[in-house]
Amino acid sequence: MAMSKGEQTKDRILEIAESAVLAKGFSNTSIDEIIAAADITKSGFFYHFKDKTELAKALLVRFLENDDRIMDDIFDRARELSEDTLQAFLIGLKLFSEAMANMETAHPGCMVSAVAYHDKQFNDEVRQLNAEGVLNWRARVHEVLVEIAEQNPPKIDVDLEQLADMFWVLTDGGIIISKVLNDPQVLADQVMLYRSFIEAIFLRN
Repeated sequence: MAMSKGEQTKDRILEIAESAVLAKGFSNTSIDEIIAAADITKSGFFYHFKDKTELAKALLVRFLENDDRIMDDIFDRARELSEDTLQAFLIGLKLFSEAMANMETAHPGCMVSAVAYHDKQFNDEVRQLNAEGVLNWRARVHEVLVEIAEQNPPKIDVDLEQLADMFWVLTDGGIIISKVLNDPQVLADQVMLYRSFIEAIFLRN
């Protein structure tokens, strides 16, 4: 279904705001500059968002939903390519790495990190939403790792929840280095390094 004019305007505001926030943070992004870039009136902005906190919440929800959609597309495709859980996860990591390497410029950044770095600017609702996003990421990978471990007992004593966190820690760190160096390959290589670690833990000789 096509978006209404109001929905298009709201989406445009969020797109502009996300680019600005990821480039220079929330504190350095003003409502006035977003209004100017979106070519709307102040009343048009406040029709959609009553204040900057509401904007931050909408940006975070949008980012988390988009991130989930991207990961679902990649790892659902991997599941189609292999019925074995470990092999499917390894394929998914490879597909994810390739997607990051094929970006024209470095990954623009992570909204979860942008909120976390300046969490004192936000209310408990936004901070809780951010925490729930991180816990969701952990749960998604942990569920797969538990299934893998049941079929392929790990060669070393490893906390699967921490191993799940490691994927997101490594990815977010890779985003930072890629952005600093403007080199998408850095993030892609870090994902492949995690893939090698998973192989070393679970694959039988």
